[in-house]
Amino acid sequence: MSENSRPGGSAGIFLSRVQAKKAVTVATVGLVSGVSVIIGEIALATLVFSGDLAPYLSQGIGLVLFGILAGCVVIALRSGFLGAVSAPAVPTMLMLAVIGGSLTATGDELFPTMVAVIVLCSMATAVCALLIARFRLANLVRFIPYPVSSGFVAGTGGVACWVALSLMGMGLEADVLARLFDPLVAANWGIGVAYGFGLYFATQRWKSFLLMPVSFIAVTGLCHLGLAASGVTQGEAEAAGLLFAGLSEANLWPPLTPDDAARIDWMAVAAQVPNILTLVLVTLLCVVMYVGGLEVASSRELDWNREFGAIGLAGAAAGLGGGPPSCPVVPTSLRSLMFGVDVRATGVVAALVVGSPLLIGDAVLNLVPVPLMGGVLLFTGIALLDQWLLKVRTRVPRTDYAIILAVFATILVFGFFEGVALGMIVTVVVFVFRIGRAGVVESAFTLREQQSSRSRPVPDRAILRAEGGRVRGYRLQGYLFFGGGYPLADRLKASLGEDPRPLCILLDFSAVTGLDISTVNAMCRFILAARGAGTEVVMGNAPGMLAGELRRNLPPAAYGKLVFAPDSDSALAHCEDRLLAAWQPDGDGPVTRSALLDAVAGDMDRFLDRQELFEDLIDALADWVEPREYGAGEALLSAGGTSDALQLIIAGRVSVLDAEGVRIRQIGPGEAVEPHAPFNARVAAVTAVADSPCRTATLSSLALHLLEESDRELAVRLYRYLLSPSAKASNADAPA
Repeated sequence: MSENSRPGGSAGIFLSRVQAKKAVTVATVGLVSGVSVIIGEIALATLVFSGDLAPYLSQGIGLVLFGILAGCVVIALRSGFLGAVSAPAVPTMLMLAVIGGSLTATGDELFPTMVAVIVLCSMATAVCALLIARFRLANLVRFIPYPVSSGFVAGTGGVACWVALSLMGMGLEADVLARLFDPLVAANWGIGVAYGFGLYFATQRWKSFLLMPVSFIAVTGLCHLGLAASGVTQGEAEAAGLLFAGLSEANLWPPLTPDDAARIDWMAVAAQVPNILTLVLVTLLCVVMYVGGLEVASSRELDWNREFGAIGLAGAAAGLGGGPPSCPVVPTSLRSLMFGVDVRATGVVAALVVGSPLLIGDAVLNLVPVPLMGGVLLFTGIALLDQWLLKVRTRVPRTDYAIILAVFATILVFGFFEGVALGMIVTVVVFVFRIGRAGVVESAFTLREQQSSRSRPVPDRAILRAEGGRVRGYRLQGYLFFGGGYPLADRLKASLGEDPRPLCILLDFSAVTGLDISTVNAMCRFILAARGAGTEVVMGNAPGMLAGELRRNLPPAAYGKLVFAPDSDSALAHCEDRLLAAWQPDGDGPVTRSALLDAVAGDMDRFLDRQELFEDLIDALADWVEPREYGAGEALLSAGGTSDALQLIIAGRVSVLDAEGVRIRQIGPGEAVEPHAPFNARVAAVTAVADSPCRTATLSSLALHLLEESDRELAVRLYRYLLSPSAKASNADAPA
């Protein structure tokens, strides 16, 4: 039997080929991702270990590469985004450069002290991330205002561009400007600027993931050919800053020995605590933005608490070897998804590639032109500025863009912490202004426009329509804080002087999500003013916190006059009762006794006519219906139960409640509890409860079916009564 004829033979060969092809793709993408990370992070490490720390560049690069190796392996194995590749964020490395430039340690104490600071930064970041994951607090830290995060990224790009130019020998100092156009100096910054801008424009035109590593290797070769053709020796190139100078002869790893720990200057470390805290804040902010970026770009939903846990473990692993904390690199991680190798092995391969120089040593660094490192950093800064400072202008309102510019400028002048702090403060101020201007009143009404679901006699309805303006209602919304609470209190106090003077002011809190103590104080002033004006304050669905705070802050006499209703309908009903009780039949208001009789005469005639129809109908249905009696509070119908009978109310009042127990309407004699029940038996969605002792005539679905067969004329009379438009208004027209 041939191989292809064996069961599963062809399928097995095909599967093996597919797996082999995928393995090659995983190795290729991981290799390219690792090389890209090495190029970018060595450029940043060169910035960190400059100045007094320049002699320790080899060891510094070893620290950074070990941190990437440890962090990348952990995140690749623990992250919910398969194929994730991680590295220290650009802002994190820039903050390390700030720390390195401000260390007060000197001599043999300098490098061990810097390593101690890096370890503290990684461990502090790990602790914060693990605490966020452990207590599932990711939702509390992930919502950074968009203008602040955009300004933060733009500021990162600006700082990256500035330090890139400094790395290439450009600056504003007089001695630097004087020799800016010396041949070797001009070659330094000229190559770097040309490569940075060239790489940026090339990536805008072509999207190949090989573009950066291939171009870097190619331009490196061209630089060495140019130096050889010009007769520039390695010493001259190092002196001009074209090649790394002063590299130690030590290997990249391990960078320290146990004896070095005794030379740490702990006073210098303590002086860096503010910068360490800033670095932790900046790194966590990067985590929020990068994880959010992965979600948006991949259209996948990630478990943020899991991601913070992975980043915390990665920071701890990096810190154990003196490396800085890492977080996912969005473009590099998306490369795995783009080529269909979003598996954990891709991130592991990239990590091994990054860690390989730890075994090879730093000899390769002697071949890397410094201008190209500056060019890579310049490319990063230009890309960030283009996306988050220029293109973002068309996506945000002017006020938000002004915040972005303010954060960007503050980061450039003062630092990351100051920029983020300013952005948060300005965002809060703008938010307060917008909320205050928009107002917290969703709508205002009187009893003329809105009434409760309670059944009212015809005269009472006429009084409410005529004098309903004496009850003012305000439906509030959102979170009530000082930005909206004080303007609300001022508006309510102003309404006390309107004509006619309000008898009641109703505040509906149904759409309010919360309030602060400033709003409580403002409400107290309004309540005292209302009491002085003789206006009753009624609160519907008020938060429990509000009632407690008002009790503590109001005099007992003023608090005792407040009315708290469980819902807006009950509050409306109370205000209606209050208005009806205050009506004077012989007063000079719009509804005098004679005017009331004129207003209700037509309604009374219609009600009496319909009532006569109903009584005749009940008499005709006497042999078909079953009389039932209910006591006050007894349920005629329960939500969730089967409803297959028509109940016509003969006497009494019935409240129809929704699933939450809120009254929808009140019905009385001549109305049906569930008009559609006998025609379409179903599970009841409402509850009907007797408000007072009542009697009904109940017609079952079986009786209705027999009625249709034996007395069609009577059945038609019943249907016509139920479908009559006046059926909906019959309860409103009921007499006193």
